[in-house]
Order: sequence, then structure tokens, then C-alpha cells
Amino acid sequence: MSTRPKSIKAAPKKAASPQSTAPVAARSRAGVATFDLSPIFEALRKRLPKARAAEAEAFARSFYLRMTRDEYIEHGAEGWAALATGILELAATRKPRKANVRLFNTSLKADGWDSPHTVLQIVNDDMPFLVDSVTMALADLGINVHVLGHPVVPMTRDKAGKLIAVGEGTNESFLHIEIDRQAPEALPAIEKRVRAVLDDVRSIVGDWSAMRERMLEVADELPSHNIPVSDAGRAEAQEFLRWAADNHFTFLGYREYTVEKQGKDEMLVAHPDSGLGLLRGKDGGKPRPLTSLAAHYMPQSGSVDALILTKTNARATVHRPGYMDYIGVLAFDAKGKPVREQRFLGLYTSSAYNRRPWDIPLVRERYEHVMRESGLRPHSHSGKALRHIMETLPRDELFQSSEAELHGTAMGILALQERVRSRLFLRRDRYGRFFSVLVYVPRDRHDTQMRHRIESMLMDALQGEHIDSTVHIGESPLAQLHMIVRPRPGSKVDIDEEGLETRLASIVRNWQDELAEELGKRHGEEVALKFAGRYGRALPAGYIEQVSPQVAATDVEHLAALTGPDDLRLSLYRSRRDNSLRFKFYRLNDDIPLSDALPMMENMGLRVISEHPYRIEFEGRVAYIQDFEVQATAGEIDVDRLDENFEEAFARIWRGEAENDGFNRLVVQAGLSWRQVAMLRGYCKYLLQTGVPFSQSYVEATFSRYPLLARLLVELFEARFDPSTGTESKAAIKQGMERFGASLQSLLANDAAAQAAVQPAIDARAGTREQQIDATRNALRSMLDRVSSLDDDRILRSFIGVIDATLRTSYYIQYKDGKRKDGGPADYVAFKFDPAKVPDLPKPRPYREIFVYGPRVEGVHLRFGPVARGGLRWSDRREDFRTEVLGLVKAQMVKNTVIVPVGSKGGFYCKQLPDPSVNRDAWFAEGVACYQRFINGLLDITDNLSPDGKVINPANVVRHDADDPYLVVAADKGTATFSDIANAIARAHGFWLDDAFASGGSVGYDHKGMGITARGAWESVKRHFRAMGRDSQTQDFTCVGIGDMSGDVFGNGMLLSKKIRLLAAFDHRHIFLDPNPDAARTFKERERMFKLPRSSWDDYDKSLISKGGGVFARSAKSIALSPEIRAALGIDEATTAMSPTDLMSAILKSPVDLLWNGGIGTYVKSSRETNADVGDRANNGLRVNGEDLRCKVIGEGGNLGFTQLGRVEAAQ
Repeated sequence: MSTRPKSIKAAPKKAASPQSTAPVAARSRAGVATFDLSPIFEALRKRLPKARAAEAEAFARSFYLRMTRDEYIEHGAEGWAALATGILELAATRKPRKANVRLFNTSLKADGWDSPHTVLQIVNDDMPFLVDSVTMALADLGINVHVLGHPVVPMTRDKAGKLIAVGEGTNESFLHIEIDRQAPEALPAIEKRVRAVLDDVRSIVGDWSAMRERMLEVADELPSHNIPVSDAGRAEAQEFLRWAADNHFTFLGYREYTVEKQGKDEMLVAHPDSGLGLLRGKDGGKPRPLTSLAAHYMPQSGSVDALILTKTNARATVHRPGYMDYIGVLAFDAKGKPVREQRFLGLYTSSAYNRRPWDIPLVRERYEHVMRESGLRPHSHSGKALRHIMETLPRDELFQSSEAELHGTAMGILALQERVRSRLFLRRDRYGRFFSVLVYVPRDRHDTQMRHRIESMLMDALQGEHIDSTVHIGESPLAQLHMIVRPRPGSKVDIDEEGLETRLASIVRNWQDELAEELGKRHGEEVALKFAGRYGRALPAGYIEQVSPQVAATDVEHLAALTGPDDLRLSLYRSRRDNSLRFKFYRLNDDIPLSDALPMMENMGLRVISEHPYRIEFEGRVAYIQDFEVQATAGEIDVDRLDENFEEAFARIWRGEAENDGFNRLVVQAGLSWRQVAMLRGYCKYLLQTGVPFSQSYVEATFSRYPLLARLLVELFEARFDPSTGTESKAAIKQGMERFGASLQSLLANDAAAQAAVQPAIDARAGTREQQIDATRNALRSMLDRVSSLDDDRILRSFIGVIDATLRTSYYIQYKDGKRKDGGPADYVAFKFDPAKVPDLPKPRPYREIFVYGPRVEGVHLRFGPVARGGLRWSDRREDFRTEVLGLVKAQMVKNTVIVPVGSKGGFYCKQLPDPSVNRDAWFAEGVACYQRFINGLLDITDNLSPDGKVINPANVVRHDADDPYLVVAADKGTATFSDIANAIARAHGFWLDDAFASGGSVGYDHKGMGITARGAWESVKRHFRAMGRDSQTQDFTCVGIGDMSGDVFGNGMLLSKKIRLLAAFDHRHIFLDPNPDAARTFKERERMFKLPRSSWDDYDKSLISKGGGVFARSAKSIALSPEIRAALGIDEATTAMSPTDLMSAILKSPVDLLWNGGIGTYVKSSRETNADVGDRANNGLRVNGEDLRCKVIGEGGNLGFTQLGRVEAAQ
């Protein structure tokens, strides 16, 4: 098979069709087959008689000239032989000037070869346009071509068309085309279309020379035509016709028309036998109204041209798709009326479209007119730009536009060079057949989707029936789209070019443009361009598809506001698109894990429906947007009212400045701020320490059921303690009443009775503090009557009682001494109580009590008189440290009754301690930070004294008690070295006691350094040993203990005798076992450890531990017991292992000389007491009864190691 020539010009074999071909795709350089065809020839000889076989072999040699091995494999020798035989049979007889056509679905049985496609085979005279025109017709039917072969084979026939010889004679074109598989019933219509196209090709090729000669004759005759144009215009028309005939126009048809009077109408009548090509014999004798003559409309257009250059309404069926070009030559009578037209139809050739405007007759006049009218110097920058514009304009525009139209278009395009933007130039064909639209869009914006949208817009605006588009993209920043729109027949189009421009701008203006525009509205052009450039271009495609530019502008603002990796921005809003509730996180470097985010949102009353995370990279940095669709669990919420409160609360929780628990639902349900929630949480934490019989989760649920009461509790608190009450202006009071009333409206739910109950509290905002307190308290009591549950009622009344019992609070104190650099409140709040008024407070009730609450620390200070002193301990009892402190202060009062009449005691619990086994320094640092917050909280609400003895009240603290300036503290367990820290804080507060505030430290006595407590207790140990006739200072003795060497009491105690043989000890981290210690060597090791900062038993030199001993973690599941340990601690020989808890109980019960308690907790009770009676849940598992002790002497260095009954029982 061979390629099909396209042009009728000379050397047809060199002009190849642009169609892709398969399976034959490569020409042999030597003119011989690129593959050995002998197997196919052998198959032909087997299939056919000898005479026919020779003919078939000659045919196959030409037909398969360029076959490749890959193609051969598809059918094999037998298949290709059968295919050649079949098409040769089709060519056996062909009448002159006729085409043989066969369209069929193959069958291996019938045809000897098979294909999955439908096969079209054509045998025709060799002529141009066959391949182009046939494949164009198939494409017009929506049929795809899969295989295309079109070799030219010399054939010899007789007069009847019968094949005589192959390989010599006249060239004939063979087309083998495989197309989409078609149903049998569809084949006749397809074949009919193909035959019609072949007839058109034959007509065109047959009349080609005649049409070309006719155009040249018309050019020569043009000077004799009566045309109302200048001589120069007539000469240009002649040149154009000659130029077109010189291979710049593919002739498809010609006909001559005259205007004749028929009745009242003037009719356009085709001249008999004038038709050539496609117009030969088609409707030649049927007159048409004069209105069909294109020139009829020319006077209305304002000018008359020598030639009509336009497009027809008919699409070409030959050569290439598209509407045919129309060249009309007119003749007029003396009155200027058209009397004749000579019409040429065809297609401008590619060479015509590639010629420069100044080289084309007629067009060059228009080009020169545009350049002249522009007033630009040809060699100036703008002059060169205009020349380039004219050169790149579609040639159809140059052919069809008037001088004025072309000038307007060209100058408009020139203006675009100065400001790159979208623009369209619309030209209505002067004969009403179509609209030509030139569209310019930024090159980087153009894509297929945009082009389709523009096409759709034009089809709608111009009532289009069909549209053709071409795209030109060069070096210009603008892409050029040329669109020809043909309106529906009979349509009347009113053109709104301004509206079209607006619609085009909307299409071309992409998402990024809309984002920049929205940012510009908010921030001005400079900031908008900066934000859009930095963040807008970095937004991923998935984000752009999902998020509107308006929402994105807000996102960009949040991204721009991020200051560092620890910053978090938030946005709660309701989507305008689907009215869904959205909550977004913005963060640099890392996103927030869902495992962290979901509990926070759920605790705030939001249920997460879905998440859309986006990663944005810009300027070498990474940011994250996490977009959550959420639902409020308590029903619809007013986003406008809550957004700032909600966002700030969530940010505080995420940063650890507020706790993550169910109290946070009040932000949504009651409209509270995070600080108001923290205040209620603080009161809850205090009530839990006092022993209320409800869990925190139950308290949270109660507030969720009664959010109005929660809001009124906040109002009661603020009425009592807001320092601005009574000092506000009338305008501020009015605004406060309106805000308070508005916050209650959503909680009242149109309940008239509830409205009536709370209205006095709203009105009281204009009154005194006492009036506000009384009105709010009355509103609470009225609403409490509606609470049906006794438990809920008790909880809510407890809150009223504890708020009423509050004497002072640090809630309104702003930044001071390192609390918050932004000038906001500290991350803790202190409450001072009158314990006599606190509901259900365990006895004994202190004189005054301060509770400090924060997300990192909670602490309490109990004072049993106006002047009282006592230590502060670092407690490890989270849930009942107040009980621990109350027990300590009771013991203190008993021990110190001879010294001072009353005492005080304090304790704090660190809530976010790191694991000391991983990083003990970090653990200790957090303990110090919590201690500092606790001390600050105590001093924040304590009166001060001036040098002259006058009482100074703390700023922003409303007092409901008398002057109370006395506050001193001391060291205790865990705080032995903290006195200097406390005194530094007192000094920063300007507290009148200065470094006397905390006893000990660098300017006082050091509890640990001096060992006062341990020395006092050791004196009693020495006495007991003397009573037994032994000397603890000169004779070895066995000992077990509670504590570690870093502690004040335990560490000092274990260094008060060099004869101690410490068999076992434990603290909250480790269990130390040394069944047969050397007193002297182990004393030195204990001394070394005592001097270490923050040591533990794990620091003990293991090489000094005797056989069978070791240091074990209390977190172990089980500890193996060596025979030596069992013997030393008196444990049954059958017991080979114990849990840490059982082993510590065994240590307490071991048969030793001394049990030394230097730790914290209650380890011994009476057999008549329960663990609940003791009130130390942390040690319930290891606690023993006094009757079970086997030691000879007990040294009580630590308080509360024994209950009083346990002490008595142990002594009996």
C-alpha cells in the first residue's frame, strides 16, 4: 500500500496526505518491500489457479510494498493473501469514471481473514482529495478510523473496464479502511455517503482546470464590468483573482447568475450550463429571490466592493472540513443595481493563510489603511507591534473585514499590549450569515475548558446553531481564539458587546483573580497583591475546587497572621454555599492530629462530620488548613454571637491554657467565654476536693442540662467581684444590660415565666453591687425551683454557696510579674474562702482558705487563724490533696499546740508533669513552675502593708472581708529548697515580709541542709534504742524505710548514724533492696546520693548492693524474690515473687530493728479502721495494720505516716 497524493499539481507522488496510516506506515527507501512477502505469494499460489495467482502476486507486491513484521503477524500469510484476493476481486471490473465501493463486516469463513472492525474498500481512478474527503465524511458521521491503507497500483483494463494486467497501465487508487464496527443495517447509509463524496471529488477534479481558467478570464474581463469602485480598487480585485488562481484557492465549484424580472419579483437565475465542480447540474434551473445574492446587502453596509469575499452556509465535503470560502464577482447596471454575479466556491490553501498581509492583493490596501490611520511611525515600538498584530490576525478576517472594521479591531488589540487582559472583537458578517469573534485571553489562563465555556457563552448570546474555533498561541502573552458562530435560521440577534465583555471577563477571570479582587476590597491593592502572590498561588487544586474565593480570602488572612510554629488561628463560620457549620484550623509546619482535635471539639459541643485537610507550601515554608464540617450537639447555634468566644476558647485549650473537658460545652450552650468557663471549672475542682459526692463529669452534665443557671452563676460571681461595678458610665451600663439580656434570650427559649424570673437581674445591672447580687441570687433561686433532680439541685446550690463563700479572687487581675506578656490574665485563678460558709465542708474548718486553680496546677492553703505559719508540700494526691493537707494541719496543730495556738498548711498538685524516668530535670522544672504559680496565686489576693503600717489592698480585687495582710509559708515535702523561689516572688509583689515570707532559703534556715525535722525525730529513735539497752550510734542495727535520699526527712535521717544497715526502702518511684548491707560502705553511698541534686534510688551504686538485692521500679508487674531477700524481710520461703504493692507491704511488716518513715502518705492504720477512714487512696493497696508490724522501733519523721489508732495499736 502507498500514500495518497493531495494536490493536483505536478509531482503528485511527492505530495503526501496528512492522514496517519496503519498498519502500513513506513516507506521502503529502495522502493522494495521492507519485509519478505514470499510467504504471502506462496499462500496466493495455493489459493488461486496459476493464471490468477500470477496476477494476484503482482498486485500483492504493490499492495503490500511497505508491510512490516508487526503488521504481518496480525493476519499471517493466509490472511493477507485472502485480503489481497478480496480487494483484487473488487477491482476485477470497474467502469470508466466510476468507483467500486465495498462496505462489509468480515468473516473468517467467508473472507478468509477477520477483523474486529467494519471494512471499507474503494477502487477508484487515482486523483487528489480521495483520502482526505473519505475520512472527513466518516468523521462527520462520528465514525473513527482504525486502519488506513491507500496504495496506488498501475492497472491495465479493456474498454469495458475489465482488469487485464497488474503493475502497468493507468494508476488506480486502492483504499482499505477499517472503521468502528457497524451494525449491518447501518452500512447502506454509510456507503451512500461515501459514494456521494467520491462523486464530489470526481466532479471537482474533473472541472479543476476549467474553474481555474474561468477565474483568470473573469480577472481579465473585470475592467469591462460596471462596478462603482475606483480604478485602483478594480486593479486590486484583478490582482486578487489572479493571486487566488495561483495555487492560493482550492476550487470546489463555480456558477454564473443573472438577475431577471419574474412577475413582481426580481429573481436570481443560474445561467444554464455554467455550473462547474460541485455546482455542476445542482439546482441549476431553479430561480431564487434576489435576496440570496450576497451583494444585495452591500449598499446597506455603506460601501460597495469589487469582490464579495465571505463564507458560504454550506460546509465542504471535499479536501478539508469547514465552511466553503465564497468569491463573488459582481456586475451592476448604470443605476448601480446588481445584474450579474460570477460565484466561485472553494477553500483558501495553506499557502494563502501563510502569506503576509502586505503580500496579498486587496488585503494589502486594508493593511496600509490601518497603518496610516493609526498615526504610528512604522519603526516605533507601537508601530512594530501593530504590524505584528496585522500579521497574526486570521486571514479570513483580513479577507472579509472592511477597512474601518479592521482598523478598529487592530487598534483594540494594540491597546491590550499595554495591559494584558481579556477582550473580544465581534464582527457581524455584512451578509448576515455568521458572526466572527476574535477573543484574546491571557495565555497562561487559556485551556480547553475555558475555550468551551467561551464557545457556550457565544452560542447562547448569538443564538448560534454551529460554531467553529481556531486557537493561535505565539510569543505574545495573549492567546488568540477565532470563533465563527452561525445563528439559527430566522433568529434576530441583538448584540450587547458590553454584556459579552463582562461575561468573557467572568469566564477568563479565574479563581485566583477573584481571590485577589476580594483581598483588594478588604486590604487595598498593595496588600492584596502581596497576599495573593504569596499564598493564593500556593493553594492546591483540591482546595480551589472546594473553596470559594471569598472564603479563601479569609483563609489567606489567617495564614498571613500566623507568627510561628506554635501559633494557631481558628475560624468558625457558616458556609453560604450549603449553610453547613465549618470550623477551620490554621497552623505552620504541622497539622493538629485528629486524635487531639476531635476530643477538644466534642468537649466543646461539636460533632465532626468530615474533614478536608490542605497542605500549602509557600516561600520555603509549609502551612496547614484543616477544614471540618461540624454539627452542634445541642442544636442550632448563633455563629455570629459565638465565633470569637469559641475560637479563643479552642485556642486556649490547644495551647494548654484551659483544660479540655466537658465544661467547655458551656461556650456553645451558655455563650460563656473561656475565662468564665475556667472560673466555674475552678469552683468545681475545689468542691471535688471538699468531698462532694459527685464526679466532675456529672457536674458537667448538670450544667449542660441547665445552661441558663450556669450563665446566672457567672453573673452572680461577676456581680460580687467585678471591680468595675459601680464605676461604669451610663452608656456602659446600658450596653452591659443589652449584652446580658441578649445572652439570656437564646437560653430562655421564649419561656415567659423564665423571662419574668431573670428580668430583675437584667434590670439590676443599673443598680449597686448589692442590688445586682440580690437580684441575681433571687433569679437563681427561682430557676432552681424548676430543677427536678435532687442531685442537680444540690450541685447547683453548692455552686451558689461556694460563690457566696468566696471573699476574694484574682480573676480580674491583669498582667503582672511574668504572668502574661499580652497584658491578659494569668493562667490560674485564686479564690479566698470563708470556710464557715462553704457548704458541707469537712471539719475542722479553717479560719481562711485559698484555692488556686489552673490547667497546670491546683493547690490549697488552709489557715486556722489570722496569724499562722506552716509548710507547703508538693503533693502527689491529685484527687484529694486537700484531705492530705487538712490531715497535716491537724497533726501540726497537735504537735505545735505548745508553741503556737494555730497553724497553717498548704499543698499543690502538678497536673502536667513529664515522666521523671525520661527527663527528671524537666519534671523538676515543671514542679518549680507550678510552685511559682501557686505562690503567685496566694499573694495576688493577700493584703500588703506600707512601710508606715497602712494596709494596701490588691488592685482589681473586690474584698468581702476585713484587712488580712499576714501570710507566711515554710518548706515541706518536695519544697525544701524552694524558699528562695517563694521569697523572690514575694519581693516581686512588693510584699511587706520580703524574704521573711518563706522560712529557710539562702537568708534563713535550710530544712534539708540543717535537717531539723529529721534530727528531732532521731532523738526519739535514740531514746527507744537506749530503752532496749542498745546504742544506735555505736552498734549496727537493721532498718527499713519510706522515702529516698533526696528527701529532707528520710535523707537526713539515714545519715544520723553510721551504723544503719538499711535492708529496704521505697518511695513513689522505686523499691530498694539490700539484704546484707555493709553499714560503713553503704553510709558513704547514701551520703553521696544525699548530695546529688534530685537523686533517686536508681542512682545507687549497684556494685555496693549485697547478693540478692537490687533497685526495682514500682511500675513492674512482678519482682522476683531472692532467698536472701526472703530471709531479710521475713517472707515465706515458698513465695518467689511479689507485686510491687505486696512487696512494699512486706517491707513495712519486716522484722527489723527500725522502721523509719520519711515519706508522704499514711501507711499504717488500726485493724478497726477501713481504708476509707484513712483518706489516703494512693496507698490503700500497700497499707498495713499496726498489729502486723514486727519492727522494734518506729521513727516518725514524716507526718501522717500512722493514723492515731494505728499508732496506738502498733504500740500495744
